[in-house]
Amino acid sequence: MSFLYPWVLVLIPLVLWLLRRRRSRTSVKVPSVRLWPSKKSGKARFLWLPVALRRLSIILVIVAMARPQAGSTYSLQVAEGIAIQLLVDVSSSMDMSIKGKDGKNRSRLDVAKEMVERFIAGDGDRLKGRPDDLIGFITFARYADTRSPLTSGHEALLQIVRHLEIQNRPNEDGTAYGDALAIAAARLRNPEELMHRKDTQDTDSIKSRVIVLLTDSENNSGAHLPEEAAGLAKKWGCRIYSISLGDSSLDPTGSTQIKSLNAAEKVLEHLSVATGGIFRQACDYESLLSVYEEIDHLERSKISTRSFDRLAEWFWLPLALAAATLLLALTLEATWLRVIP
Repeated sequence: MSFLYPWVLVLIPLVLWLLRRRRSRTSVKVPSVRLWPSKKSGKARFLWLPVALRRLSIILVIVAMARPQAGSTYSLQVAEGIAIQLLVDVSSSMDMSIKGKDGKNRSRLDVAKEMVERFIAGDGDRLKGRPDDLIGFITFARYADTRSPLTSGHEALLQIVRHLEIQNRPNEDGTAYGDALAIAAARLRNPEELMHRKDTQDTDSIKSRVIVLLTDSENNSGAHLPEEAAGLAKKWGCRIYSISLGDSSLDPTGSTQIKSLNAAEKVLEHLSVATGGIFRQACDYESLLSVYEEIDHLERSKISTRSFDRLAEWFWLPLALAAATLLLALTLEATWLRVIP
């Protein structure tokens, strides 16, 4: 409890002093009270009550004038979120082996799945995770499939990532990342429409729109050319981060060295540069982790804390009590404790 005008409370002792002084001035002086009865009887014992009630009502009015208030302070974390579409190649070429985390050969898709999972949830080390972002997930082979729309329900999204499989059937094999890019750009066009959904976080605005494309080959299927999809992405303010997961070679010292750009990778580089993103090559677990770490560092949500004070006015309570006590005093004086001059 606090008061908006606490200095008003200084009036209480002043008013009480004035009332006491006024009462002493209006009293009648007598030479002695020894002959008067020492004990008051009947209603006379309660004649002080209306006077006390009047004084109490005055005190309560002064308290009301001081504007008592009660409130609480609470903080709200507001994130300028990022909307991210993760695109992963699941064509048959992703079944080829690369060096995994433990140094053993694993399929490209298995390494990609682990990296996407770490990018979303974080690993407590090099990747911090994306808890404040809306994330969608699209896979592609001959056809592009939306596995998850933009959502902050990342637990369900992680389950989808873990259960990805290679599309190696002849009628579904291919690489249509042009279609995947077009779908991703379209879904990122108005991500604010998702802000009212219950599964979203307290996000005031979308800071940026990002597409992370992971593939190991050129676009050879689908209805949309990559350049066409990149044009849509640029028009709608989306940046494309392209990752080419391919082979490596050895330099004369025996160290792993990524090959120079081929024709397919030059297209990926063009898409990224045109939309304000970056293009990177990866050939194994460690190099892929470095790429996702770089993207994770470049695209971070800005979180701010806003503090709010909730104040409730309580002046009405002492004011109501003052009216009640004054009414009671007047009622007593007019009825039970009425004094006839």
